[in-house]
Amino acid sequence: MNLSRTARASLWTALVLGLGVIYVPLGVVVLNSFNSDRTFGWPPPGFTLQWWGAAWRSTGVRDALWTSVQAGLGATVIALLLGTMAAFAVQRYRFFGRDTVSLLIVLPIALPGIVTGIALSNTFHSVLGVPLGLFTVIVGHATFCVVTVYNNVLARLRRMGLNLEEASADLGADTFTTFRLVTFPMMRSALLAGGLLAFALSFDEIIVTTFTAGAGVRTLPIWIFENLFRPNQAPVVNVVAAALIVVSVVPIYLAQRLSGGDPQTR
Repeated sequence: MNLSRTARASLWTALVLGLGVIYVPLGVVVLNSFNSDRTFGWPPPGFTLQWWGAAWRSTGVRDALWTSVQAGLGATVIALLLGTMAAFAVQRYRFFGRDTVSLLIVLPIALPGIVTGIALSNTFHSVLGVPLGLFTVIVGHATFCVVTVYNNVLARLRRMGLNLEEASADLGADTFTTFRLVTFPMMRSALLAGGLLAFALSFDEIIVTTFTAGAGVRTLPIWIFENLFRPNQAPVVNVVAAALIVVSVVPIYLAQRLSGGDPQTR
């Protein structure tokens, strides 16, 4: 498809403007984390590492970070188990309602977070009688993290086909040996990519967390929201937000690199 010079220039302009709307505010947050002015005067009169030191010494930030890590790891483990099993069932077997099952698995990530949060909170509190805490946060995050693992594994299974597994069976390998030596090595990168995406989604989730976290359970995004409008905490909030940008970008970048290759070469 050949485009005129004007069309190419227009597309590049739209691309730059779109990326600018997304990433310029993020850049401002990062710069403000080094801004020597407590009120964030712009342009910054100078740069300092003082706020990074204050964030590192904050027990509230460290506790919230550890809670986020625990929630992210717990949700990722659940998502890997359930998402992988669901992907195998949908891709490898034919049964009544298979498309409906696939839709129900993917649906939670499309629902508004506030709807999911209210539904989970009512279920835990009113129906099951489970006290809200870290466990309910992990379960709440897992509901949408399962989707990322499911989509990655399902796509990889479709690309893999059955030829190598059938060849392994023809050579006398049983089901578990075939999975260990043939299937798992070919889908390992998809599992890792799905796990990284699941952890990233869980780590910065705030809406579902608000409805499923009990008293005293505070993740890093919740800590940011609670301290956002406190003048004495504003510099530390910018530091934590800048750190969250990095923490979120790294797993997503790695997941994109891992899921983009040929499964038979990994």
